[in-house]
Amino acid sequence: MKLACAVAALALPLAVVNGQTPSPVAIKDAHIFTVSGAELPKGTVVLRDGLIEDVGANVTIPADAWIIDGTGLTVCPGFIDGLSTWGIPGAAPVAGGGRPAGAPGATPAAAPAQTTPAPRSNGPEDRPQTHTYERAADLVSPSDHRLEAARAAGFTSAVTFPNQGIFEGLGAIINLAGERGRDMVIMQPIGQQVVIRPGRLSSGFPNSLMGNIAYIRQMYLDLDQYKRAREIYDAHPGGNRRPEYDHYLQALSESPRLLLPAVEEQQIDRMLAFGAELKTPFVLYGLHEGFTRVDQLKQANVPVLVSLKWPEKPKESDPADIPNYRELVLRQRAPSVPGMLSKAQVRFALYSDGIDTAPELRKAVKKAIDAGLGPADAVRALTLSVAEIYGVSDRMGSIDKGKIANLVVMRGDPFEDKTTVEYVFIDGQEMKPSKELQKEHPPGAAGAPHPSENLEGGQN
Repeated sequence: MKLACAVAALALPLAVVNGQTPSPVAIKDAHIFTVSGAELPKGTVVLRDGLIEDVGANVTIPADAWIIDGTGLTVCPGFIDGLSTWGIPGAAPVAGGGRPAGAPGATPAAAPAQTTPAPRSNGPEDRPQTHTYERAADLVSPSDHRLEAARAAGFTSAVTFPNQGIFEGLGAIINLAGERGRDMVIMQPIGQQVVIRPGRLSSGFPNSLMGNIAYIRQMYLDLDQYKRAREIYDAHPGGNRRPEYDHYLQALSESPRLLLPAVEEQQIDRMLAFGAELKTPFVLYGLHEGFTRVDQLKQANVPVLVSLKWPEKPKESDPADIPNYRELVLRQRAPSVPGMLSKAQVRFALYSDGIDTAPELRKAVKKAIDAGLGPADAVRALTLSVAEIYGVSDRMGSIDKGKIANLVVMRGDPFEDKTTVEYVFIDGQEMKPSKELQKEHPPGAAGAPHPSENLEGGQN
C-alpha cells in the first residue's frame, strides 16, 4: 500500500514535467462565476478527463487530484469569441465588421491580395463570391499565432468562419488549442456568415449593394427549389430524372443559421426585414448603432452579436479632419449598446472583430462595462450567451457538471486593469497564459508585439 502511494506521488510531478495536466484537477476555495446559477464566493470546481466533474461550495476533492489554492482567485467559464477567424492561419478580418465603406467610424478596407482582376460574372448562376462549401473545421490549425494572445485574455473557444466572398462558408465552434486542427473542433457547421461587399469586383454581377442583396435573395430562392426537387425525386424516383447536384446549394442547405451584417440603424432595419423574408434562422452582427433600435430588436426577438471594435478616431487621420455630429454620437454611444440590450432582455453576445491582443480585448469589454453593462452580464455575454445563440449551451458556456472543462482562472475581478489571467484550462488541459502578452506596451516599446504579428484590417 505504501509503495502504491509513493508511486502515485511520483506520477503527479512527472505528468506536470511532461506537459500533461494531471487528472483530476481541483481549484479550491475560489470565487466562482458559474454563469448558469448563483456565484460561489468560496467554492471548488473539479475537472477530470476533459470535463467538469463537480462544482459547489462543499465538494469532495479526489485524493489523487492536483489541488490549486483558489484563495484570491476568480474562476469563470472560458471566454468564447462570438464571431472571428481565430484558428484559421492567415485569415484577415473584414474591416468594420460589415460596416459599409464611407459609413461613420468605418475603417478603410484592406487592398485585395490578388492583383489580377476577378473573372467577370454573368449573373447569379455563376455563383460569384460564393464559398458556401468552405468549412472552417477543415481550415483550423493550432499554429495560428493569434491563439496565444487570445488565451492570455482568457478566451478558450471561438466561433470561427472562413473569410472571403459574400457567402463565406460553414463556420465552426472550436477550442483554441489542440495537437491537430481536428482536435480543436467542438461543433460544425454552425452557420453561414454573409458579408456585404459592394464594389469589390472589377466588373460583373454583383457589384453594388442592390446586387449583393438581390444575389443573396436569389441564392435562397434557388435553395428552396433545390430542396423541393430533391424531395419530389426521393419520394418518386421511378420515371423521373434525378435533380442536378449543386455543391454551393448543398452546403447552404446544411447551415442551421445565417449571420447578417447590421452595424448602422439603416442596416439593422434592412436586415431585420431581409432575414424574415429569407425564412431561415438568422443572427445580426455589428450593432454599433443599435442604441437607436433596441425596441425593434426586442420585438423581432432576433439574437445579435455586438462588435467590441468600438468606433474611434483613426490613429493616422488628418488633424484637420473634423468629424460630423453623427460620427461623434456613434463614438460616444456605441459602447452603451450591450448595456441597453441587456436591460431590454435582448439576446446578445460579444465578439472581437479584429481585436487580437489581451490588453485591447480587456479594455474593449471594460469600455462596455463603464457605459452601463453589468460585470456579470459582461461575463455572460462572452460565455453562456454565445453558447445559447449557437445551440451548444448543453456542453459549454457555464461551469456545470458534465460540460467541457474550459475555464479561465484570474487574480482579480474580470476585465479590471490590474487583473491577471493565472490559469487557462482547455478540455481540462492547462494552457499556461503568457504574462508578457497581458502587459500593455506603448507602440514601439521594448517587448511590444511586432506589428507583423497582427493581421491587417481586423475580423468580423
